[in-house]
Amino acid sequence: MVAPKRSLLTKFTRNQYLVGSLPTLGGLIFGLDISSMSAQLSNPYYLETFNHPDSTLQGLINAVMPLGSFFGALFNSYLCDLIGRKWCIIISGWLWVIGAIVQSTAKNVGALMGGRVVAGLAVGLASAIVTIYQAEITKPQLRGRIVSVQQLAIIVGIAVQYFIQFGFSYLESDKSFRIPWALQLIPGAILGSLMFIFPESPRWLMDHGRDDEALQILADVHAAGDTEDALVQLEFSEIKRQIAFDNQQGAKSYLDLLKPDVRLRVFLGCADQMWSQLSGMNVMMYYVVYVFQGAGLQGRRAELIASSVQYALAVVCTLPAVIWLDKIGRRPLLVGGSAAMATCLMIVGALQKTLGHKIEGAEAAATTTWVVTGHKSGSYAIIVFSYLFVCSFSATLGPCSWTYASEIFPTRVRGKAVSFATASNWIFNFILSMTTPPAFRNIQYRVYFLYGTFNICSFLHFFLMYPETKGRTLEEMEEIFDGTNTFTAWRVPPAKGVKNVTDLES
Repeated sequence: MVAPKRSLLTKFTRNQYLVGSLPTLGGLIFGLDISSMSAQLSNPYYLETFNHPDSTLQGLINAVMPLGSFFGALFNSYLCDLIGRKWCIIISGWLWVIGAIVQSTAKNVGALMGGRVVAGLAVGLASAIVTIYQAEITKPQLRGRIVSVQQLAIIVGIAVQYFIQFGFSYLESDKSFRIPWALQLIPGAILGSLMFIFPESPRWLMDHGRDDEALQILADVHAAGDTEDALVQLEFSEIKRQIAFDNQQGAKSYLDLLKPDVRLRVFLGCADQMWSQLSGMNVMMYYVVYVFQGAGLQGRRAELIASSVQYALAVVCTLPAVIWLDKIGRRPLLVGGSAAMATCLMIVGALQKTLGHKIEGAEAAATTTWVVTGHKSGSYAIIVFSYLFVCSFSATLGPCSWTYASEIFPTRVRGKAVSFATASNWIFNFILSMTTPPAFRNIQYRVYFLYGTFNICSFLHFFLMYPETKGRTLEEMEEIFDGTNTFTAWRVPPAKGVKNVTDLES
């Protein structure tokens, strides 16, 4: 069949790369928020405006954003099945705009925290729904590449915000932090506006009896509008069969997450997101200034320059994963990344322990109480291995964690399950944001050994329980996770569950 003529707008809004990439502005705002605070930790105008918060209060200021995100992700578990994936993304964009306005105009800590809670709700919604939308609308052969763009967007957001704050740090007033915080609203407004003209998830449409509309969207995105294309027909048939099976199971509820065919995947999805936080990456992002202070860097400008290099490396190292994730696969990156990160953190901890010393008479509000001085090469080594840690995460666990958690669940529970997995990310993000500044103050270099140990645990978990999922349709996951290789994931054969149209018809 010859594909029908389509309008320029349809070609634009249903291009498989554009339709998968635009929602990652939700990842960009996630990244903007992560570094919106990190460059201000040593900003004298920020400290003066908010009365020099001590390590506990600063941890709380940081932590209310992931706390808001936790509740945003949980709310998404209900909302995305009710109103659709597209509308949740739109709402997240405009909530972010409100949060950015409140933060940039805050006159006290209470107002600042209120703005961060609203922004957190937006980020929680976006982080839970964007990867669902991407996974449900993209081709199986491109799903890893497209979904991993979410992590690239997060890292780009972190870097862009940090460089903006670096530039505005030369202003000698509170505008040095207010203007960067205000500029954050731009991507939220773009996301909330442009998503109006992009299509809804075909799987959500079919789950709500809108089969014809879903078929046309699948055809537009995957086959230039040809509804008779073999891949389009295969996906349409698989989705229809899966939804019919799901409907036979009865009304959808949160209890479905505990059913035998789902609960293992819920555990893996939540653990996948948990390990992403326990890896220590967000410690390097939220509190990078403290990391470099402990390495012996002195002066705000030196800290900002060293941090800028780290953020630039994170962006560069995410690109290979985006390009090669669907070729290399998920397992090698999850397992190898955990091993590499554990190694880097253990080396940083050992260097800190061997070369550092406690700061005598540290101020009550001080967070850095252990520092390396008089060992220039040791300080450089700590910085280099911190960079290598960030590079390892950015090229492996960062993009993989979002991709894996978005693709392993059946349609009937995908919204709820991915939301719970994302909520686990945010609750651990909240805990770590709260506890890391006091940890740097009280247990000092042992923080690195702690996170290194977490990475060793994640290495074992990924190796034993996470099967390969690259190149599979979302409906083929049912056979990959049939319970026969729960603790021997490396034994799952590459062709397990693969089907064609003939198989489905028979």
